[in-house]
Amino acid sequence: MSSTRPVRVEQIWSGGQTGVDRAALDVALELGILHGGWIPTGRLAEDGIIPSKYDRLQETGSPDYAVRTVRNVRDTDGTLLISWGPLSGGSLQTREAADQLGKPLLHLDLTDTPHDAAVHRVRRWLASLPPPTRLNVAGPRASGWPQGYDLASELLRSILLFDTESRS
Repeated sequence: MSSTRPVRVEQIWSGGQTGVDRAALDVALELGILHGGWIPTGRLAEDGIIPSKYDRLQETGSPDYAVRTVRNVRDTDGTLLISWGPLSGGSLQTREAADQLGKPLLHLDLTDTPHDAAVHRVRRWLASLPPPTRLNVAGPRASGWPQGYDLASELLRSILLFDTESRS
């Protein structure tokens, strides 16, 4: 008998930025998982306005990216932080917010974590969170890690397809 239970991710949240955040939202839409999250006033992102297809994102009332970062950590059950190398900028702020709020966070540095090991590690971590899980996904924007969108998408599909199959 396994000591872990099936993963139950009911919602994927992110701050809507390019890169890892958008990958999380797109995978949620693709797989039929609810999406949400806090975003800056004016739907600001490095590529302009966050597209309206992410219609469940809520503006914070502030143009400050740090405000949405803290709210997304605060209002979810845990944060998956995906990076390539050391944390900086908003990704570092995400880790600091989780530490300050006492919220669960798993940081995956994909420079030293192969795909299969990362999938296994995330599944085990998610199984430790209370179901149903509202998961915040964060990481570098596209200008800081051009491959982040594709690598995060691939990783999230592997994790969440397992989850979808476990519901049948």
